[in-house]
Amino acid sequence: MLRIAVPNKGSLADTSAAMLAEAGYTGRRDSKDLHVIDPANDVEFFYLRPKDIATYVGSGALDVGITGRDLLLDARVPAREIEALGFAGSTFRFAGPPGRFSDLADLNGLRVATAYPGLVDAFLDERGIGVDLVPLDGAVESAVGLGVADAVADVVSTGTTLRQAGLEIFGPVLLESEAVLIQGASDADGIDTLLRRLRGVMVARRYVLIDYDLPVTLVDAAVAIAPGIESPTISPLRDPEWVAVRVMSPRAGVNQVMDALYGLGARAILVTEIHAARL
Repeated sequence: MLRIAVPNKGSLADTSAAMLAEAGYTGRRDSKDLHVIDPANDVEFFYLRPKDIATYVGSGALDVGITGRDLLLDARVPAREIEALGFAGSTFRFAGPPGRFSDLADLNGLRVATAYPGLVDAFLDERGIGVDLVPLDGAVESAVGLGVADAVADVVSTGTTLRQAGLEIFGPVLLESEAVLIQGASDADGIDTLLRRLRGVMVARRYVLIDYDLPVTLVDAAVAIAPGIESPTISPLRDPEWVAVRVMSPRAGVNQVMDALYGLGARAILVTEIHAARL
């Protein structure tokens, strides 16, 4: 039975659960459940703190897990990312008092507060920069103002929180993070199936099906507008001068594609959601 670690709370939890449900797995119904068996798919789910998932998977106690790339790298365990899942994106940057820092080398010998000491230590060590790390669980942006650090390394979205704390971003990006599927040394049955299903969910979320009718003479021009994954499906209609076309198209920009097809001469243009896919 495949043992899967799933985030039990936080920003990763809801979307992870939704993806697994869309992939055909039966997860927990009560948020207090920490262990659920899905006999139909020969899977066990273990609901854990996102920060601990890499440790459980890396130790071999569990086969695979969903966590953040940042948490995986911070844990420094023998587990690896096998698929980026396309949600919970974040960027990690350094920040300090305005005008004080212009380069990473300026951090040498100073105190840097972070909730990801393993990640930050590895990043700076690769660049030969030695600092005194100050591990914190949260509210890292307050560390400089309260005098416990000279700079911080933290998640940045718009930078508003850091600016409100009187800090400015400097230096390179430490990491572009997102939710990932990770695996340790396990090669348990079911991992390939899980991976295919999750990829199918991501495809279904990114693409839609477009169906339309079109004069035969315009097929090449229509295919140039919406080429599909491999090639559109083209079927004859009762009127020999017309065909029916079905194609997968990216969800983003689908209305512009419909406008272009209509302008070309396509009619009866329909867009359908994709609920599951295997490519």
